Amino acid sequence: MTHKPPGAPSPAHRLQRLQSRILASPVGLAWERGREMELMHRAMGFAALGFLTLVPLLIVVAAADPASGQGFARWLGQALGVSEASLDEVERLFGPTGVALQRTTAFGLAALTVFGLTFGSAVQTGYEKVWDLPTARWHTMWRHVVWLALLIFSLVVFVNVPVPTDSAWRALLGGFGDLVGTFLFFWISQRLLLGGRVRWRALLPGAVTTALSLLGLRVFSQLVFSPLIASNAVTYGPFGTVLVIQSWLVGVGFVVYGGALVGRLIHEGRVRRRLEEENGI
Repeated sequence: MTHKPPGAPSPAHRLQRLQSRILASPVGLAWERGREMELMHRAMGFAALGFLTLVPLLIVVAAADPASGQGFARWLGQALGVSEASLDEVERLFGPTGVALQRTTAFGLAALTVFGLTFGSAVQTGYEKVWDLPTARWHTMWRHVVWLALLIFSLVVFVNVPVPTDSAWRALLGGFGDLVGTFLFFWISQRLLLGGRVRWRALLPGAVTTALSLLGLRVFSQLVFSPLIASNAVTYGPFGTVLVIQSWLVGVGFVVYGGALVGRLIHEGRVRRRLEEENGI
């Protein structure tokens, strides 16, 4: 029969200490903050609002863009990084490019704009939850208009800038340009939607994290979502394509809010280390 040495911690105590260390680690802090702000629920809300309010507006904008001549389906296919077979299914889902303009009235366009502003308000609320800020006042709603215009402009530039394929170095340079553009968009977006209540330097890590995570999501989409679109279209028809696109939008929402959250943790860690160095701890 073995006896526990005097003063040795019990298994329950060791388990409690391990749990405390995990919760105090960066991963534990991110998990706890994400749970507090209901990260997954906000990502699902992002996907629902994006599909119901933002997508119709972007369909009209893409149809009105004579430079690309591709339509929203091509926009979405390029963002997803899908194959040609899957892209055909996406185009079949959203229909011909010119139909959207022919059937859109001034009232419908105004309604779509209002819905798009609602989407901007939801993104702002998510950023406020990330930084534990109170809800902005009603007179700051003009920021939603500016942000929506910035989003549409960024998407138009994204699809109209050709991706060089004749050289590996030029293709790499083009991908780096997309990464920098994404970083700038989310850096400005956070500052704009938060009403300048958080400094540029504090928002920098979140913009970097979001841009890199969206790049990873695009690679993941090529490997997972692209074949799913083709297979689900055979099994479930157009509804299967909708399910895959909706799942992708959930991933985008998770990255947008999660990237900002991780950026805040990185910023707080840098501030804490700087204070410890100044105090000689």
